[in-house]
Amino acid sequence: MIDARDIQKKNALLCDLAREKFSVKSRDLGRAMRKIGRRMPKHMHGHAAILVEAEQFAGHPKLRMAVDPAKVDKAYAALHAHFETVDVWDRRKGTILSVLGSISLGLLTLAAAIVIVLRWRGFI
Repeated sequence: MIDARDIQKKNALLCDLAREKFSVKSRDLGRAMRKIGRRMPKHMHGHAAILVEAEQFAGHPKLRMAVDPAKVDKAYAALHAHFETVDVWDRRKGTILSVLGSISLGLLTLAAAIVIVLRWRGFI
């Protein structure tokens, strides 16, 4: 049988990891995963749903029996391992490079448009 405090501790630890790795400010694992969104794979959201459901069921004496401890432990281990593999610096570097790529594409398009207009007007 699973203890409600054990599940709450696990979910709180995962929320702290989400705060550290994704800068998500939420005390609830479900809300944290919604804020993370597509930055994590879909199957990780499934693992988080298992943990959120287990936390809700663990508070009720009869529903607590429906929680599978092996499934909860597996979901916790998978989420914890994934959070540990997230490299914050690499994510930031990717975001910066993406923004710089968008800006450079815009500048190249603007330069091409200026050249086309100058040629059309006969200045080149």
